[in-house]
Amino acid sequence: MTRIAGVDLPNKPIWVALTYIHGIGKSTSRQIVQKAAIDSQIRANDLTEGQVATIRKIIDESYEVEGDLRKEVQMNIKSLIDIGCYRGLRHRKGLPVRGQRTHTNARTRKGRRPPIAAKRKVLPK
Repeated sequence: MTRIAGVDLPNKPIWVALTYIHGIGKSTSRQIVQKAAIDSQIRANDLTEGQVATIRKIIDESYEVEGDLRKEVQMNIKSLIDIGCYRGLRHRKGLPVRGQRTHTNARTRKGRRPPIAAKRKVLPK
């Protein structure tokens, strides 16, 4: 398996395999492959060491990926929480941040619905 930026790439076309790295999407992976002058349909396991080194160099120089990117995003969220802005409060409460409705939906952010106790029927005597 080819390993780039601390991620084992699957044996797929290289432009697809690069998207498994956090911070690299479809368009970015195509740009990287184009800069490296590599055929985009070549499989990740078929790359030579020189090609892998070229891709690593391009990613290190031009893009922020994996741990550094995750750390930066967490620091940004922490600063929003610290200054107490609206978005920070939404992060703190675990609610949707970007204006989505919460009356229904938003289960991903809010978690499972709390169970509602069943009302007991009173039987006549």
